[in-house]
Amino acid sequence: MRCPFCGNPDSQVKDSRPNEEGSAIRRRRACLSCGQRFTTVERVQLRDLVVVKANGRRAPFEREKLARSIRIALRKRPLPETRIEQIVSGLVRQLEASGETEVPSSRIGKLAMDVLKEVDTVGYVRFASVYRDFTEAKDFSEILTSMDNSEAEKQEKD
Repeated sequence: MRCPFCGNPDSQVKDSRPNEEGSAIRRRRACLSCGQRFTTVERVQLRDLVVVKANGRRAPFEREKLARSIRIALRKRPLPETRIEQIVSGLVRQLEASGETEVPSSRIGKLAMDVLKEVDTVGYVRFASVYRDFTEAKDFSEILTSMDNSEAEKQEKD
C-alpha cells in the first residue's frame, strides 16, 4: 500500500480489525520510510460495476459517491454513521448480487430512495429533491402528498 504522505510503496500493518459487521477490514499502517500512520479499508468486491447515466455515458461505480449522497440527504438527522454505512453496504450488495455489470443510474437512485423512505422520511425527501431534480415548491408538495397517501393505504391494510 502506497503511503499517502510520501508515496513510498512499502508500509507495515500495525493493527487489523473487522469493520461493518465483518464485511470489511480496517487496517492501521505505518510507512517504513517516513513513519506516518494511516488507515486503509478492504472490502470484498464481487464484480466491477459500471453506471449507465441518463445521457448514455458510462462511468465506473463509485461506492464513495453513493455514500456521500446518502450522507448529504441524512445530514443533521438522528442516524449514526454506522447506520449510514450499513445502508450504503446494503445498497452495494444489492447491486452486486443483481448479476448485472452495467446498472442504470436511475436504478441506483430508486434503490436508495426505497431504503431512505423506510429509514428516514426527511432524508428521503431531500434525496428525492436532488434525484428527481425538483425545481418548484409544488414538487415537494407532490412527493409529500404521495407519501401521505401511501401511509394511509398502509394503515388501511393493517
